[in-house]
Amino acid sequence: MNKVIGQRLKALRENAKVSQAKLAKANGKMVQSAVNRYENSQSEVPSDILLWYADYFDVSLDYIYGRCDSPQGKLYDFQPKVWQDNEQMQAFVEMCFDPSSPANARLKETLLNMLKEQNNG
Repeated sequence: MNKVIGQRLKALRENAKVSQAKLAKANGKMVQSAVNRYENSQSEVPSDILLWYADYFDVSLDYIYGRCDSPQGKLYDFQPKVWQDNEQMQAFVEMCFDPSSPANARLKETLLNMLKEQNNG
């Protein structure tokens, strides 16, 4: 059992000054004893209940799972390595440009150079 989840659920409820009984009633599917078992890590919390907690307390699941300490969750700045598979990227770029147009040939070359620079930078 993940103790962090129970601790976070309890802290969210207590910080909102809501009793276990009131929280269970607000949910409509839980009973007070289930809330107690979740908070004390005695029972696994079903995913639909975790989603409900996240919506009810307006926090992210990342926070509830203990993946971060920010209630808003992790903010990803994903930057894929676009040049990782050189052949696939070149095939994609080739497909995007009309080979009969001189302007498109220059644009294609510029794009390929930019992608190489980004990967090296």
